[in-house]
Amino acid sequence: MARYSLEYRHKISVIEYFYVIEQLLIFFISLVANVFSALSGGGAGLIQLPALIFLGLPFGLALATHKVATIALGFGATARHLKDNKIERDFALLMIAAGLPGVVFGASFILQVPDQIAKTALGLLTICLGIYSFFSPQLGQSYEIKNRDLRGYLIGGGMLFIIGILNGSLTSGTGLFVTLWLIRWFGFDYKLAVAYTLVFVGLFWNASGAVTLGLLGDIHWLWVPALLLGSFIGGYIGAHLSIVKGNKVIKRSFEIVTLLIGVKLVLG
Repeated sequence: MARYSLEYRHKISVIEYFYVIEQLLIFFISLVANVFSALSGGGAGLIQLPALIFLGLPFGLALATHKVATIALGFGATARHLKDNKIERDFALLMIAAGLPGVVFGASFILQVPDQIAKTALGLLTICLGIYSFFSPQLGQSYEIKNRDLRGYLIGGGMLFIIGILNGSLTSGTGLFVTLWLIRWFGFDYKLAVAYTLVFVGLFWNASGAVTLGLLGDIHWLWVPALLLGSFIGGYIGAHLSIVKGNKVIKRSFEIVTLLIGVKLVLG
């Protein structure tokens, strides 16, 4: 009896050891993914989602769990960016009102386009974003007020709604679209565009998508605490780096992440 008791305790200690290692690994993956995401304005799913699948989660379960974790990215980035107090209320309302319905719609309904075709098309478009930014040296380097009339807000909000649909239904990279759209249409610089993307996409859009996916499917709650902690700390660190390093570093980070995500989506 004593021998069996000893063997049982040994098995429990081994299980606990691997559980701790697993949690530390998940935390580290989330931390790294969200530092890069907060610095470039999107792309946490480039590292975090494939890692969850590699560790054994089915795609649907991994996607829902990843979406929940990205909420903490928004909280971490918001905690840092609000210290600078550069968030304009009008734009905040626009991004919430235009984007949230699109996110819920995208998360609720399966697109009729076959999955691989949609990912390939999105991947090619994402690569084009990076190339466009690379060959536009002055893009997003200064803040120029543009399209601040009714027509501009309607077109800008309509595009945010479309990007919101992609955010709710696809895995990664849509925050990058928001960043570049704010720069191209409204005249933001990279630093301000990334701030808005992280606060409103990372927090509000991802929260609504996570709730929708959670209601429709399952979430692997055992990994959520480590993911949330890594996302929050990574979001704060990445947001701090984006503020300290300035537009040129953010622009280069944006271009690298867009190219990596685009290639990943095309190759599958």
